[in-house]
Amino acid sequence: MALFPIANPIGAVPVFYTLTATETSSQRHQQALQTAINVVLVLAVFLVAGRWILEFFGISLNVLRLAGGLLVAHTAWEMVTVCQRLTPSEKDEAMEKEDISFTPMAVPLISGPAIGVVTSLSISFNHWVEYLESLVGIVLIGISLYLCFVLGEPLIKSLGRNGVGALNRVFGFFILAIGVRFIADGSISLLKEAFPIK
Repeated sequence: MALFPIANPIGAVPVFYTLTATETSSQRHQQALQTAINVVLVLAVFLVAGRWILEFFGISLNVLRLAGGLLVAHTAWEMVTVCQRLTPSEKDEAMEKEDISFTPMAVPLISGPAIGVVTSLSISFNHWVEYLESLVGIVLIGISLYLCFVLGEPLIKSLGRNGVGALNRVFGFFILAIGVRFIADGSISLLKEAFPIK
């Protein structure tokens, strides 16, 4: 549930259809499937290896929470203010690529903001069941992403540009709240580390 609004499969549909505008229906379905698989693999790697990645770089959980909160809040702000998630140069480059499933769709567009969340969650896990439950959640994100891409064209036509924009703003508001929560938790914990109460 925490990952769905951040990964925002519905919000990625317009970008996906823009980047695959010249492809056939079967090619678009293949791109959708490969994008979903790439997102699941990227998030699963950070779920499993997140603890060791932090230890390797010497980053504490509270610093990651703060950095992840800033990244999530930035992404949410772009959604609320209707900023493009891809720069014009990135969009032009993506339009020329035959395979957009890994970049820019999976990374950084969809899984980028969710990496910090997945890693911070994995640090707090103490049992393999928690990893398994989160992995199931990541797979469900991948499935929902694939379904949104495959069924997205009628959705875009029925909602229209204004409807998609309104939906993105709603998702963005809730994601912004999640980002602020991460920032607040990380900042308070860092202050407690720096100034311990005796």
